[in-house]
Amino acid sequence: MLLIKLAAVLTLVALLTSLGVAQQTGSTTKEADKTITPESLVGQYVITSGEKEGVKEPDERIKGTTVTFTKEKVIVADKDKKEIYSASYTLDTTTTPCEITMTSQVKDSVGEIARGLIQKDKDDDKVVRLIYALPTGEIPKEFKTKEKQLMFVLKKQAIPTSNGR
Repeated sequence: MLLIKLAAVLTLVALLTSLGVAQQTGSTTKEADKTITPESLVGQYVITSGEKEGVKEPDERIKGTTVTFTKEKVIVADKDKKEIYSASYTLDTTTTPCEITMTSQVKDSVGEIARGLIQKDKDDDKVVRLIYALPTGEIPKEFKTKEKQLMFVLKKQAIPTSNGR
């Protein structure tokens, strides 16, 4: 009889433990699936790392490069603050990670479309990952580049105001 009671208690403990683990896993998933909106993206970012076609981008290529999001546009500037890319963009906020469609506004490539994914870091709201395919590349389904795909990690910067506030 004692053995049966002990087995019942151990079963109950195992069941409660697995329920607790399931609840913790669920909350972590929700935390990682932060919704991105155009309003939440607005700001200036620096590129902290990059990857092209499965290969890490050299630091000297991305160092000092900034990405600025408005509610409608994304603008990339090099270390000399020269605009090197601009596009209008739309987000599909019903997907996780969020899908992004960028339509080039650069003179030589006006209207070309790049599609990809964008996601905020689960631990730091100021960090955003962006992966996208060049116009003839396969649209990414995960944050790992393949042929004709680029990925960047961006960190949002505080922009000082001209009046020092």
